[in-house]
Amino acid sequence: MARFVLVHGSCHTARCWQELIQELTRLGHGARALDLPGRGADRRPPDALTLRDGAEEILQGIEEAPAILVAHSAGGYPAGLAAELAPEKVARLVFLCAYVPRDGASVVDRRKESVEQPLMPALRRGPPGTYAFDPAQSPALFCHDVAPDVAARAVAALVPEPVRPQSDPIRVTERYGSVPKSYIRCTQDRAIPPAHQTLMAAAIPEKDRYDMPTSHSPFLADPAGLAALLHRIAGGV
Repeated sequence: MARFVLVHGSCHTARCWQELIQELTRLGHGARALDLPGRGADRRPPDALTLRDGAEEILQGIEEAPAILVAHSAGGYPAGLAAELAPEKVARLVFLCAYVPRDGASVVDRRKESVEQPLMPALRRGPPGTYAFDPAQSPALFCHDVAPDVAARAVAALVPEPVRPQSDPIRVTERYGSVPKSYIRCTQDRAIPPAHQTLMAAAIPEKDRYDMPTSHSPFLADPAGLAALLHRIAGGV
């Protein structure tokens, strides 16, 4: 049995992982999702939050170490910093169509490295210190391959995202480098272009790179398939 800790991406919450948790549990694994700072019961001002706050929240959420961190989208950065701060707590770091940390670069920097910028037309100002996504454009961006009612619920659950953690540059060393890593590329992704995912995943050994033929939301489009792939990955830990 593996222990999974699931880290959501921009504007999402722990709620997005519900179906995947059920599937992982059915396969005999332990799995829990957490809310990154700036949502849920966290009432700190968004502009006071940092990338390190997210990493520390993840480490606090690891109830039994070491755990496999599964990081979606921008969640790759706080999960990567968590691995830097406490590599002994992380059995493996799985990037799920996620931004892979590069020393000295922020999430914003990594996004700008892509030739395509599909997210930009959908970005909107949120409350002070946050941004949000246009609800009208979000289904096509994030979950075009799920049932309309599921997509509607997913979009309704999106929340404003603190800006500062994604503009904070990350510092990673051999401590981060010592943690085994996998990358799951979503080949039908309309939020982070698959070509950009390929470039970021190049830092990970080829044997640890996988594809899923889904949108940016494989936990909604194919939770059973994603659980099966994570089960396979966990077998190598």
